[in-house]
Amino acid sequence: MSDSHIGGPMLWPEGEPWLVCHEPHQRETEGYAPDEIRSARAAGAWPPSRPWPDARPPGEDGPVPFVGLAQFFRRSIPGLVSGPDGADLVQLFRCPFTHGPYLERRYRLVWRQAVATERAERFLTAPPEVPLLRWEHELPEPCVLHPEEVDTSPWAEEDALPAPLIARIDAWDDAQAAEHGPDAPSYQYDLSIPPGWRVGGFPSWASTGPMAVDCAACATPMRLLLTAGGYEMDGGSHSWVPLEDRDPSLQGKASIRGGPSVAQPTRLRFGRDRDLHVFTCPADPGHPPQWVLA
Repeated sequence: MSDSHIGGPMLWPEGEPWLVCHEPHQRETEGYAPDEIRSARAAGAWPPSRPWPDARPPGEDGPVPFVGLAQFFRRSIPGLVSGPDGADLVQLFRCPFTHGPYLERRYRLVWRQAVATERAERFLTAPPEVPLLRWEHELPEPCVLHPEEVDTSPWAEEDALPAPLIARIDAWDDAQAAEHGPDAPSYQYDLSIPPGWRVGGFPSWASTGPMAVDCAACATPMRLLLTAGGYEMDGGSHSWVPLEDRDPSLQGKASIRGGPSVAQPTRLRFGRDRDLHVFTCPADPGHPPQWVLA
């Protein structure tokens, strides 16, 4: 509870009301019970789907509790920027249901002073849950983090890097491919931005192209607080795979081993397997964050 992790219990004082979503939610007809998801994962199986009670939309009878996705302490992740009033613990939450005709999602950040929060007498061990989740991947698989600091570079695309530099990068990529074949290193996959969850650094723009993200309250260009990713590795980004998850007798993407439990340890998905970028305002961390699927 008092460490940085994805899924699992949040450091949440017992007497503090849990986050709930009061907005109307998209009508659903079936879903998966959280306890059955957990049991099925433990058995290496797939949980059964259940019809929604009376085919009522989720949340019709009251607010819907948010799902705790992750929490990060600056004491274990030095690159984590401070929140309002110097807060050094940030917790990320998501409403388990979609909103409106475009199936939008709702996220929330909770900032805390870690030491002050840990002085609470008792903590919530079983947060409220909805009876059914629309998708199996709405429930995060608890994962303890072992942060590693790496150097990253901006996305190699117009509006993120100068055109002459992009041309030099493209020429270098072509030379590497000519010399080393399909498993040659490339700037975008091997030198720019690693896949998966990360704090700080640069955003990836694979789906949308580079975007300007300005604070809605003061128009200051926002900075990337964290990125949540569905996959920790893929065929193109094989060079970022930890050594313990690679077969030393093989080269390139063929060396990745471990299956879905290694490639997608959190079991979460964001959009159509895109990255969720969380931006905050450097001028005032108390200004509303922005959420970008890219």
